[in-house]
Amino acid sequence: MKKITVRYFAIFREHAGLNEETLELDARTALDVFELTQNRHGSIEPTGHCKVAINDEMADWSSAVSDGDTVLLFPPVAGG
Repeated sequence: MKKITVRYFAIFREHAGLNEETLELDARTALDVFELTQNRHGSIEPTGHCKVAINDEMADWSSAVSDGDTVLLFPPVAGG
């Protein structure tokens, strides 16, 4: 288990009901964190258009997460 802080933005924040939380997760990658929090908060957004950052640096879903990391989850952004 790893202690990971997860920061939520836009619709993810609405689903979670908070800006951020620190969780004990059995996660190896950013995708694991996303899926575990998605199940926890009932979000149904697919990863395809979402973005992730680890410790304030944009990352891929396959990027490894370590104990103490902060993972930021960004939903799809509508543009015009």
